[in-house]
Amino acid sequence: MQRLGELEASVMDVLWDSAEPLRVRQVLEAINQHRDLAYTTVMTVLDNLHRKEWVVREMENRAYRYRAVATREEATAQSLRELLDASDDRESVLLHFARSVTEEESDILRRALRRKPGKR
Repeated sequence: MQRLGELEASVMDVLWDSAEPLRVRQVLEAINQHRDLAYTTVMTVLDNLHRKEWVVREMENRAYRYRAVATREEATAQSLRELLDASDDRESVLLHFARSVTEEESDILRRALRRKPGKR
């Protein structure tokens, strides 16, 4: 997955916060509570997100409904995975990260590692 621009991230936040697929108009109304965008701008952003495979769309009554392909958490984890994969020194990156986490985050990681089968 490619990284998101600021406007793309705003659109994805709206989709992630919705329990159902949304039309362009619905996304526009949610975003325009905080800024003033044109319908065509949001439509273009959603089309780009579809092309980048961040969203899927379904035709309903001559209008597309959009939904996120992955949850916010899954997308964030995928981004972290891509950053780690891009490093020539994964061990160093992981050690720097481990030193930066809070005690609570450290506990979460320990519990997850104890549950996780011997993958990667």
